[in-house]
Amino acid sequence: MPFEPAMPLRWSNSPSERLLFGPSSAVGRRCLTSAALPLLAAVFVVLAGCTKPAAAPGVAPDVKVAVVEQRDVPIISEWVATLDGYVNAQIQPQVTGYIIQQNYKEGSPVRKGDVLFEIDPRPFQAVLDQAKAQLAQAQAQLGKTKLDVDRDTPLAKERAIAQSQLDNDIQANLAADAAVQSTKAQVEQAQLNLGFTHVTSLVDGIAGIAQVQIGNLVSPLTVLTSVSQVNPIKAFFPISEQEYLRLAEKINSESHLEVPKDAPILDLILADGTIYPQKGHILYTDRQVDIATGSIRIASAFPNPKNLLRPGQFGRVRASTYTRNSALLVPQRAVIEIQGTYQLAVVGSDNKVNVRMVKVGERVGSQWIIDSGVKSGEMVIVEGVQKVRDGSPVKPTLLAAKTGAN
Repeated sequence: MPFEPAMPLRWSNSPSERLLFGPSSAVGRRCLTSAALPLLAAVFVVLAGCTKPAAAPGVAPDVKVAVVEQRDVPIISEWVATLDGYVNAQIQPQVTGYIIQQNYKEGSPVRKGDVLFEIDPRPFQAVLDQAKAQLAQAQAQLGKTKLDVDRDTPLAKERAIAQSQLDNDIQANLAADAAVQSTKAQVEQAQLNLGFTHVTSLVDGIAGIAQVQIGNLVSPLTVLTSVSQVNPIKAFFPISEQEYLRLAEKINSESHLEVPKDAPILDLILADGTIYPQKGHILYTDRQVDIATGSIRIASAFPNPKNLLRPGQFGRVRASTYTRNSALLVPQRAVIEIQGTYQLAVVGSDNKVNVRMVKVGERVGSQWIIDSGVKSGEMVIVEGVQKVRDGSPVKPTLLAAKTGAN
């Protein structure tokens, strides 16, 4: 069907306009609809925008700067640590028998000598009674032989009996005395075995989960449970061979019973990130360096009065290992790392930027030690470094100084 425009169009009488927009022109044929008019208006707006003049040159950007400070800095090192009991005792019976009772609550504190398990004592009581009876019989025999010696001694002196008979009486008395001593030992052993039916804790500590149940037949090879002394508690952590050589004089001790006087004080960071309130100290070092890892294991101890720490926990041990004297410090945010190289944007006295290559050292909290490339008192850009380039002017504003490690 033929196209009818939505509204009548009025053509200008101007020859130039009729030539450009007339019905016979290419443009006019495409612009017959009223919907094309807004599109043309948008095109003119865009073309008008492109004809705006270029912006004026920008002013020097505002940046935040910090002063390079120089001071003595303690270097803090951290190592992954594993906690273990100061003493770990495996509780095993010394006799064979059936468990008839468990006298402790699993996971609870126990004292040295507390009865943890009871083994059926009846067989051991019977052996003890038998040994006591044998002892009484031996003592009776000893008494008879002693009477024989006492009776025959004066008769042998008067030659009323043969000397050999007295000699036999003396030897019989000695044999009876030996039998008494032997049966006494049997009674003592029987008493020990009867006492061993009460399996006790050997140390003060935390008792673990029972490995047996009531009614189980156990032997001296059976592990009933474990008790760990946890106050104090040990923390083992590995350090590199280089760190060991630097700290050897401070951490080595002639005796494991004394704490090295110059050993660093240790902090323990728990798994949730909190710092354990009690300070620790180094006990001793292992006897050798692990050839697979190049590290040596250090044993340390932490007080644990509330039994918060348990064997098997992980944490991080932190200590100040040495001090960097007259170290140059800048905020870590000021250091620009590009493909393994490090740069600082330094603002000179003329407020112009000088981008320098620097050599970095250890990180200390939110700051970074700079080994070379800057001097004390110079200003480095901390915020806004992405706005500047080498030689460009800036408007620096000094940040509030933050000293110390986090």
